[in-house]
Amino acid sequence: MLVAPGRSERPDDFTPGAWHPAGHDGCPFCEGNESKTPPEVEADRPEGGEANGPGWVTRTVPNLYPAVAPRESGEAADQRKVAGRAGTESSAFSSPADPLLASGRGSEPDMFASRPAYGSHEVIVNSPFHLASLAELEEQSLAAAVAAWRSRMRAHSDSAYVQLILNQGPDSGASLEHSHAQLGAMEFVPPSVARERERVGAYRERTAGASLLGEILREEVRRGERLVAIDEEVALICPWASRHPYEMRLVPRRPVARFEEDEGGAAMLGRAIRALTELFGNPCQLNLWVRTAPRGVEHFHWHLDLIPRLEPASAFEMATGVDINIVSPETAAETLRDAID
Repeated sequence: MLVAPGRSERPDDFTPGAWHPAGHDGCPFCEGNESKTPPEVEADRPEGGEANGPGWVTRTVPNLYPAVAPRESGEAADQRKVAGRAGTESSAFSSPADPLLASGRGSEPDMFASRPAYGSHEVIVNSPFHLASLAELEEQSLAAAVAAWRSRMRAHSDSAYVQLILNQGPDSGASLEHSHAQLGAMEFVPPSVARERERVGAYRERTAGASLLGEILREEVRRGERLVAIDEEVALICPWASRHPYEMRLVPRRPVARFEEDEGGAAMLGRAIRALTELFGNPCQLNLWVRTAPRGVEHFHWHLDLIPRLEPASAFEMATGVDINIVSPETAAETLRDAID
């Protein structure tokens, strides 16, 4: 868990409901308002031009309300010993970053142990225009936005894990209307990522080199009942045992470990977003995230997941950790196939 009190100062926090659009004049992410953000760390300016000025296609700036913060210059790395593995650093808080190594309690007597959360938290503005949805981006503009996501992920290749997310709509967790993604470069690997890495590795060993997600995709394409669309680069499916209504997963047809080192998927992502928009309105409130390989992991299979925010979590789900999905993935896939262009 990350505790980030500073993020409570974000615009519109604790104010659920419909957007209150700021429009161009009040939006820090619109072209011409570059002075309203911290100095940019990267921008795509096809015609050239000065930094922190207009003329950009995509633009990346530090997050004003970071969930993780950079380490001070010269500050030593955290180290936490794991019981039974003398000299081994616990990856949950250190550079090697593998929670699978931290299954033991270790030698710490403190039941409430914590560590500073170091890393980098950036905002990637997807367009210079005041658009509230990825569905409003033209194909070329969406491709440029996805290319910017990949560029910033590559820029943090020395991090233990790089998480790319996008929240769209006020109920999704987005605090600003203007379409943007967020990148968190962390010194630890999240437990769910580590578990997936372990499953991928175990399956590879058991099958003499096969890709777990590749085999799943092959079977999904064969059966067809949860397949939404497929092209030469990627396939779009509603995953087996989907946790949420109309949950979708974009999977490259050729196993590639890292999203940031691949090129495909932008066109299919646009089709998926437009299908959700046709079904649920514009902007369709949704959450999107990329699952990529942690640093140093060679065998993995990236994927991109997106979930429309159609209903809040109930107390049962919070109490048990068991999700209740009121739309089967087969029914969702059938409806999405009819809606996708």
